This record gives sequence, structure tokens and C-alpha cells, in this order.
Amino acid sequence: MAPRSLIDVIVPAHDAESTIASVVRALPQRELRSVVVVDRDSSDRTSEVARAAGAIVLRSKAGYGAACLRAMEHLAALPEPPQIAVFIPGDDALAAGAAAKLYTPLVDRGVELCLGVRGRGRLGERVMSGLIEAVYRQRVGGIGSVRAIRYAALVALGMSDRGGGWDVEMIVRAVKLGLSTEQVELPGPSASARLSGRALFHIARHSTLR
Repeated sequence: MAPRSLIDVIVPAHDAESTIASVVRALPQRELRSVVVVDRDSSDRTSEVARAAGAIVLRSKAGYGAACLRAMEHLAALPEPPQIAVFIPGDDALAAGAAAKLYTPLVDRGVELCLGVRGRGRLGERVMSGLIEAVYRQRVGGIGSVRAIRYAALVALGMSDRGGGWDVEMIVRAVKLGLSTEQVELPGPSASARLSGRALFHIARHSTLR
């Protein structure tokens, strides 16, 4: 039998006291090495509840990208880094319950990035997806925060956004690097996705680097 892949789940969370335990517990714990909750400067008991649910808890500034980068620093300092990193927001228990759908294409078929999508997405998400398709000739079904990526590929992307442009930056850099990508449908309604200035910055910035 092939050895089990080392999979770590990163859960950025801000004021998620009421949801974080359900997210951590919905994850397929037996298939994971660790669950890393990054508390984004919460004003409630997010850290305490996450720790009681069995997660490793880190702290970071409020920016979503900053929280993801803090988790990457933690993974890089481990004696053995993961093979796969999964990103799930701290308020999305439905995505946590479907986490295996995200990393299965990486484990079974060698895919490098798998994006979790929900239907056609909301307006901001559709606009950003359309811009990426128009600029890079790459179809993207969604810009949600739920995804799994090979750790070596994540490092190679050289992620830098410390705010709300993180998700788009990852997709655009993955397209530029030529990562093999798949998408899987997730349960639940589409989450809101704002057409942020940082997201537009990443789309435009990398379009000039062809």
C-alpha cells in the first residue's frame, strides 16, 4: 500500500468563535497530519475554541493573506513539510466536510492545484473569473477561498499578498507557472466575493509579465 500523503489544513479565522469548532471537527482528521487555525486578530474566543477542538493555533494580523503567509512560515519550520496544503475559511463547515474532494485529485492523479467552486458564483466572482479568462485564456470556475495545492507548488508561486487579494494572486500565479488545475463542486451556497482593488492589481500585474 502506498504511504499516506502528508496533508495539513490551513484555516484562517477572524471572530469565528461560533463556527470554528464545527469547521475543525468536520475535517477528515484521520487523513490529515494537522489542522492549523490562524487567528486573524479576533476579538472573541476563536483561538481558545479552535485549540479545544484539536487544532494548532497561530496568531496573525487581520489580513487574510497575512494569515496564510503565517501558516506557511509554520509549515516551513517543521522537520518535514507537508506534501499538500488545504485552505478552508474558518466559517465554512460544509467545505471542511468535503475536504477530501479537494485533495483527492492531487493524491490520485498528481494534479497540482484544485479549486473548490459553488455554482456560477456571485457577481464579483464571475467578473474576476471572466477577467482572468480574457487576459490569460484560462477558464476559472470560481475565485473562492477553498482549495488544495501541492506544497512545493505553493512555495514556487512566491505568494506575497497580505490582504484580500491572496486568492486571486494564487490563481493568476498558478496560471503563469502552468500548474495543472482542476475544480470540484462544493456543497452549499456561493460565498460573496468582492471585486477588490488588490484582486484587479494581481490580474493586471501578471498580465504584463508574459
